[in-house]
Amino acid sequence: MDGQGVARWTGRETAALRVAMRRTVRAFAADIGVSDRMVSKWESGGERITPRPGNQAALDTLLARSGKAVQERFAQLLTARAAAQADERTEALLTPAHRRRQHPVDGKLMVVVEEGLYLSGPDNTPQWLPTYLIDVFPVTNADYAAFTAATGHPAPPHWGPGGNCPGSVVDHPVVWVTWHDAFAYATWADKTLPTSEQWEKAARGAKGRTYPWGDAATAAKCNVQESGIGHTTPVARYHSGASPFGVYDLCGNVWEWCGTTAVPGRRVLKGSAFSSPFAHATPSAFNDAAETMSDNDTGFRCVDPAGLSSGAGRR
Repeated sequence: MDGQGVARWTGRETAALRVAMRRTVRAFAADIGVSDRMVSKWESGGERITPRPGNQAALDTLLARSGKAVQERFAQLLTARAAAQADERTEALLTPAHRRRQHPVDGKLMVVVEEGLYLSGPDNTPQWLPTYLIDVFPVTNADYAAFTAATGHPAPPHWGPGGNCPGSVVDHPVVWVTWHDAFAYATWADKTLPTSEQWEKAARGAKGRTYPWGDAATAAKCNVQESGIGHTTPVARYHSGASPFGVYDLCGNVWEWCGTTAVPGRRVLKGSAFSSPFAHATPSAFNDAAETMSDNDTGFRCVDPAGLSSGAGRR
């Protein structure tokens, strides 16, 4: 989660948080400081019920203090619910084949993308890919800080004197990284940068949907120029924008480096960014940049092309 709470709590989000915390109605009510009858009323009312501002603040605090495991379960529950309301993604998100796991080197959550055909590019050309794992979220400033501490690799220039990551952006994607910086991180983490094909399949699923969430051009599901935010956002913010595999931020927030060479000295970029119009966010679209380029809207994520093998040997 992004650490900034939920934009508007309803009975739906309240129920999801209680389930994620594995709490009974009575215990959960005590955590918030309300009666168990009140919690039951919220949950039965679903989206029709909006708790009072003071209770919303209490729910924000409870979520922020719940720890990473609870926050991840909460995000998964909201993602599944959003998917059920929009399209058939729920089945894919909840099937055991698309399970998450933690990488043994950098600790990031990854998800399995099973081998098989997918529809690729603007013309939806069928292509086959073997199984691989891909990071659920882009590499964050916190992730990159662990890398720089372990290797002595230079910190991004925007971190300031001393190379310390600002606390306000620890869960935002790292930016101001060249392709070579991204490659160095991937090598340290015993991963690779995704090929453009691996990245696109993770974004569009096997059936060639236009966007990660479906075919509707909905700019509100990602951080793009039309959002008016003007900077990066926490990587777990856009739950309803997750892909069929449950991968976040594949449209907007930051452009992401791929391992694929466009022409010598230039690499493919995917995904668009907060600074770019929504029209550029289509995952099938082509974009590239010089390997030495770095900017405030360019980051990356990694893959484990060995699928299930490399993690087992490192534990």
